[in-house]
Amino acid sequence: MNYVTLAKTVFDIEIDGLRQTRACLDENFSKAVEAIVKCLGNRGKVVVTGIGKSGNIGQKIAATLTSTGATSVLLNSVDALHGDLGVINDGDCVLALSYSGETEELSRILPAIKRFDVTIISVTSHAKSQLARHSDIVLRVNVKKEACPFNLAPTSSTTAMLALGDALAMCVLKARGFKKSDYAWLHPAGAIGRTMLLQIKDIMRTGNRNAVIADYRSVKDALLAMTKARSGTISIVNKQGRIAGVFTDGDFRRLFSRGPEAELLRSPIRAVMTPNPITIRQDALAVEALKIFEQRQIDDLIVVNENKHPVGIVDSQDLPKFKIM
Repeated sequence: MNYVTLAKTVFDIEIDGLRQTRACLDENFSKAVEAIVKCLGNRGKVVVTGIGKSGNIGQKIAATLTSTGATSVLLNSVDALHGDLGVINDGDCVLALSYSGETEELSRILPAIKRFDVTIISVTSHAKSQLARHSDIVLRVNVKKEACPFNLAPTSSTTAMLALGDALAMCVLKARGFKKSDYAWLHPAGAIGRTMLLQIKDIMRTGNRNAVIADYRSVKDALLAMTKARSGTISIVNKQGRIAGVFTDGDFRRLFSRGPEAELLRSPIRAVMTPNPITIRQDALAVEALKIFEQRQIDDLIVVNENKHPVGIVDSQDLPKFKIM
């Protein structure tokens, strides 16, 4: 048996199922999106329910909705009969999943759900099923056959349900104006969260790791300060304490090669500094530093406050440590 060929056949069957379900999309889908958006706008939530494989798909749909700002919970159809109906409140939307639309456990809780002032959105293949008849909005999932060779194990049908749930979540996201920054707030431990939420002040070197010197001091003084801070860059400030220039160990090596050494060390740092250096505000996002490093080809970036006082420095080598890449 050629397992790769068999696997491709499964893919083909499920892709056909997706196409068939896509063709079933109609105005009811738009009504479902609008109902969910209205529900969330009124501080309601989406209650997703199903049993068996449909319940597993429901768990993923509920998770996707919640992670994109649409409050959602999963209600197990069996547990609902033993007190878990308490998660439902008036004003909620109930998203009920059953391919046949005749699942016994789901059918048994429908009358109880109807006692609440909720909008029931069903995902089913049969428009005249018991589930569909009890629903306010019916979303059709229609596949010709399962990928299972016996046409029994839910495969194509659950894939189609999942895709329909993803489509619902993404349309609700768009309708509610959910932004990438909103996503970051809900995923603070993930890569996007780190990128979107981490600020320069969270990663900059401060205190004795931030070399700063007045512009009237000598090059020798600057080198000693850089050595003490274990930094290859020093910020130069004017009488008001505002950033006036920058000096790096690379600058020193270039100047030293021109000699003489003693005269260079006695020179005032303002005579050899690079004026008007590139800076970044301490309240800027850390990802902005990455852009500057890439565009300007520098190793260190001076951090200033609202008064242009240098308050820290960002070393490009620190970014991987914070997983900003």
